Amino acid sequence: MDGESTVLLVLATVVVIVVIHRISERTGLPAAALKTLVGIGYAFIPGPHMVLDPHLILTVVIPPLLYSAALDSSLVAIRRNLGTVISLSVLLVLVSALAVGVSFDLLVPGATLAVGVALGAAIAPPDPVAALAVGRRVGLPPRLLTLIQGEGLLNDATALTLLSVAVAAATSGSFSPGATALQFVLASVGGVAVGLLVATAVRGIRRLWQDPLTLNAVSLVTPFGAYLLGEALHVSGVLAVVVAGLVIGHDTPRRVSGASRLQVDAVWRLVDFLLEGFVFLLIGMQLPAVVAGLGQYDISTVVLASLLTVGVVLLVRPLWLVLTLLLPQSLHTRLGRADGDTADRPEDSRDRAVERFSGRELVVLSWAGTRGVISLAAISTLPMTTESGAPFPLRDLLLFCTYLVVLVTLVGQGLTFAPLVRALGLHANAADQARLQNRARAEAAQAGLEQLDELEREDHDPVDRQMINALRNQLESRLRKYRQRLDVLANSSDGVPFNPHYEAGVRAQRAVLDAERERLVHLRDVGQLPDSGLRVLEREIDHQEGLLPTPARR
Repeated sequence: MDGESTVLLVLATVVVIVVIHRISERTGLPAAALKTLVGIGYAFIPGPHMVLDPHLILTVVIPPLLYSAALDSSLVAIRRNLGTVISLSVLLVLVSALAVGVSFDLLVPGATLAVGVALGAAIAPPDPVAALAVGRRVGLPPRLLTLIQGEGLLNDATALTLLSVAVAAATSGSFSPGATALQFVLASVGGVAVGLLVATAVRGIRRLWQDPLTLNAVSLVTPFGAYLLGEALHVSGVLAVVVAGLVIGHDTPRRVSGASRLQVDAVWRLVDFLLEGFVFLLIGMQLPAVVAGLGQYDISTVVLASLLTVGVVLLVRPLWLVLTLLLPQSLHTRLGRADGDTADRPEDSRDRAVERFSGRELVVLSWAGTRGVISLAAISTLPMTTESGAPFPLRDLLLFCTYLVVLVTLVGQGLTFAPLVRALGLHANAADQARLQNRARAEAAQAGLEQLDELEREDHDPVDRQMINALRNQLESRLRKYRQRLDVLANSSDGVPFNPHYEAGVRAQRAVLDAERERLVHLRDVGQLPDSGLRVLEREIDHQEGLLPTPARR
């Protein structure tokens, strides 16, 4: 494509992303599935098309998406659920890849174990973008969101490392379990080390500069720096990006000013919005190219390979979840009864976290395994030939099977995920979340009052005392408001009770801010306020408006 065609295609892509996002908001349908279907439709229209470049995807697209997701994650929550996260992101990936490899080796003509494991490694890691978007919209419990997000952050590193090992075995014809395990461990440990190193460097930069624009620039280049450094050292660049993002995100509240956090958050929300939209449209556009390479295979081979691939992906995940989460629950319950119900002891909190998984939660976690662009990018990195110069076995068939899995899970599971969650009646306890937040607000206000007591003891200036008293009145007013909310929430078992006075107050505050904004714009229009002054004052109003909650719907 020439430069003009490229610009037109980019502009059209942005327009499509915005329109689909609007449709998704109004209909409740998952945007990821809609974009994929639109991409498939566009693929059959004559004109310029985008071709998936695996190295470009892995180097330019995946690092910022993973980094943004890591910044938005909770290191504390992932650490609290680390056993389950590792089970899903490491062990389940290995089991899934091995299951695909064994089934291909036994049943698909021309396949070997290494070839099957390469396919399994590509399709094993779920892409949580679609599931998380739907899960947040329907109000999934925070722990399930943490598990889905934590799995999606760490499983890519496992899959890509395993893929490189399987490809090396398939092209060379040799396989050493010991060497494979050692390579996997070194890549993982090295990736963690590189991520910590990058996070430490960013922390040092934050100490030197607090300028929002500088920190934005540093934030944007961090995922690429972590990934490229990891790959240059022959360790997991993906894991380096994730670890750097988790540590930096955890450290941000202490190291970054409020203005910088607002800007960085806004920038990454835009990056996510555009990159995710581009990725899902790109997935749909690959269908003609993927199907074109199937002519060399028998129909029976294509059908068998397709059924095996999709079947293993859809069956292994729920079986693994049942074996690792449900059976330990039954075993723990029996042990608890035999030992005087030790499940109620504080020291057994980790076991009680496992025990709280219900059948409905297992169903939701099972159905959250949507695959995405990293699977296509990974399988597209397969070499065309082996070391002996022979064509890589079944390469086009592996590409088609991967695409089919992505399509089935992204569209099939993506479109049915929200109805499934609603049918199961699984949602977060809104009252518990509101109580937690208001209790934290009350604690913060109390800390502010205690700090004012310290300032009052240290300073005896009358002017300062007036300022301290004014601040004290504000904090005490906020503290009373939070405690009143806690009293109301104490009598609510699930939903947040509708408070007409509170909602009326929010609407009144919004109306006042709108009136202030309109008056400032009028002053600008009649020449009594320069545009630079308008922007400063309007920003102040925007920040006040950002503190207001969204009015609840009755």
